[in-house]
Amino acid sequence: MNELCKRVCDAVDEMEGLLGSVSAEIFEYPEVKFEEVRASKRLADELEKGGFRVERGVAGLKTAIRAVHPAEQEGPRVAILGEYDALPEIGHACGHNLIAAAALGASLAVGAVKEELPGTLLFFGTPAEEGGGGKVVMIDAGLFDGVDAAMMFHPSTDTMVDRGSLAITEVKIEFAGRPAHASASPEKGINALDAVIQTFNGINALRQHLKDDARIHGIITDGGAKPNIVPEHAAAEFYVRARANDDRDELLNKVRRCAEGAALATGAKLTFREVGHAYKAMKPNRILGGLFTRHLESLGEPLRPPKGNALGSTDMGDVSQLVPAIHAYIKICEDDVAGHSREFAEASASERGRRAMLIAAKAMAMTAVDVLTDTELVARMWEEFRDTP
Repeated sequence: MNELCKRVCDAVDEMEGLLGSVSAEIFEYPEVKFEEVRASKRLADELEKGGFRVERGVAGLKTAIRAVHPAEQEGPRVAILGEYDALPEIGHACGHNLIAAAALGASLAVGAVKEELPGTLLFFGTPAEEGGGGKVVMIDAGLFDGVDAAMMFHPSTDTMVDRGSLAITEVKIEFAGRPAHASASPEKGINALDAVIQTFNGINALRQHLKDDARIHGIITDGGAKPNIVPEHAAAEFYVRARANDDRDELLNKVRRCAEGAALATGAKLTFREVGHAYKAMKPNRILGGLFTRHLESLGEPLRPPKGNALGSTDMGDVSQLVPAIHAYIKICEDDVAGHSREFAEASASERGRRAMLIAAKAMAMTAVDVLTDTELVARMWEEFRDTP
């Protein structure tokens, strides 16, 4: 470990109490997408105390943050990303409290030595990863223009660096029927709920013809008012996912045709909407990931890849399609704990989660030092980025 890397690791150790406090506060006061007022304020305040120039409410998002260390020089531009939104009802069952604290720690640690480093150090606070696409909005606003490397960490049941993700589109379907007395005059009604059920049946019939990495999962959000009224309105929401962006788009068309067929069969009127922000598939930069892996191993955290190929979706995928990026994972609990569960939320507040957060902060800080000090390395990262579909 070179001297600068040792110093940033020491800086993280000195901040252990602060980072633990930030993680605990975000965990104890969970805020859902676009409502992360308390979390974003705490992060922005700590960055200002650390000497960063902080912009709050960037890209038209009240809880988004852009912070730049004032020691800007010619050279690479490195962005460290934090997430801090919670899930409805089950809080930080995806561990974003740890993500935020690790990103803060890495940024402050590199900031402590930035006067000696070329280039530019940025922190991005990115709201609404859980279905809102904060990073997509920030990309569209041009905030990632000119960035040479972007990185973040995510807690997991495994430790891995070059894992991909699934492209995703969220879909809402609504059917308008005609109400009638379900017993006395059912023949006068058009059953909107039947159309929703037929849509589910059509999608289920697709499953034997899908690629292994394809995912379609949905819920019924409105199924009618009472059993003795033919449902006039019914609705459902689906997530449509695939490993490749083009495959996701093809799958989306198949789902649309299932809904159109249900409308034709029942006579209900269909409204089919793509909502929120579709996320692209993750394109991990393996040169950048190799640096992070080496630093993980130096910190006593070897890779623990998963036994299967379980993949989710993230708006970090959109960032990775624009600049060299990594979305690394560090183990905080055992394999039998499911993500987005109350058990995972418990792990996100555990001592093991806290240790993983500190390791992530150190590994990101050391990786940032590598990138800032090696323009040849940056050139190789961009060469790989351009050569990777």
